[in-house]
Amino acid sequence: MALEDAKTQIDHAFTRDDLKGPSFENVFAGAASFLRRRYTKDLTGVDIAVTGLPFDQAVTNRPGTRLGPRAIREASLLQPCDAPYGWGYDVLSEFAIADYGDMAFDYAQPSEVPERIEAHVAGILDQGAACVALGGDHSVTLGCLRAHAAQCGPMSVIQFDAHTDTWADDDPARVDHGTFLYKAVQEGLVDPERSVQIGIRTENPDTLGFRIFDARDVQALGPLAVAEQAREIVAGRPVYLTFDIDALDPAFAPGTGTPVWGGLTSQQAAVMLRALAGIEMVGGDVVEVSPPFDHAGITAIAAAHVATDLCCLWGWTRR
Repeated sequence: MALEDAKTQIDHAFTRDDLKGPSFENVFAGAASFLRRRYTKDLTGVDIAVTGLPFDQAVTNRPGTRLGPRAIREASLLQPCDAPYGWGYDVLSEFAIADYGDMAFDYAQPSEVPERIEAHVAGILDQGAACVALGGDHSVTLGCLRAHAAQCGPMSVIQFDAHTDTWADDDPARVDHGTFLYKAVQEGLVDPERSVQIGIRTENPDTLGFRIFDARDVQALGPLAVAEQAREIVAGRPVYLTFDIDALDPAFAPGTGTPVWGGLTSQQAAVMLRALAGIEMVGGDVVEVSPPFDHAGITAIAAAHVATDLCCLWGWTRR
């Protein structure tokens, strides 16, 4: 069946007439929407909308994550013909997923971007769909958190990252990928006592009360044990999951702005994401993919799998 479909399917991003089901379009051809889902701004009947936030003017080191959403979409074309591995159900067949395209903004007005992100994501949520965002640098998460908190109140956060991103910043005009979580706590969007950071391996003395499992903890305790404790911490709470691709060791994700050695392996991350099944996830993102520093699409492929697993996590409790 797949071989026959491959002969006729092309540009499913525009031509598919069903929001559900696999796609057998040739990987190397056609329009590159996320997982070959339909591009649309009409989210009627859509369960999950995937959108790009191509902003990278808040980085402290190497830029390039504005190209992340495009690279992640292209890398995702390796996946849409099969059910995601290890989940026990096919999110592509059971839920309607659409590609909402990227957010428009004026690159010369970076201070306006957080508000634009908040409005963009709110526009998705207001249509009744969940949002999975593709960054962009990690500053984009603040707007996402604001939009989600407006609907569900203060949330728990599960953050995969090499950095805590809780550096103090009391200047509302600054846009910084290393301070977004500090601002989120100060604004009451996030409950740090019921939140978890995984993969941390940089020094920041002010943890704001977040429960941290650093990269050494994951190695020592094992990914399943860390995921189990994370589930307990966020149990009964709405959860936003943000995955900075630099949580992975540079060997598994070289294409990022601030790589730090001694990080998670792809296998550890995959095990933990699957073992988090059952959390009350309301939204999520994968950020900091910088294609100019990538090799053979390694980082984008990892991010595409993360984004797919975020869809699976959201769907797990709603099947």
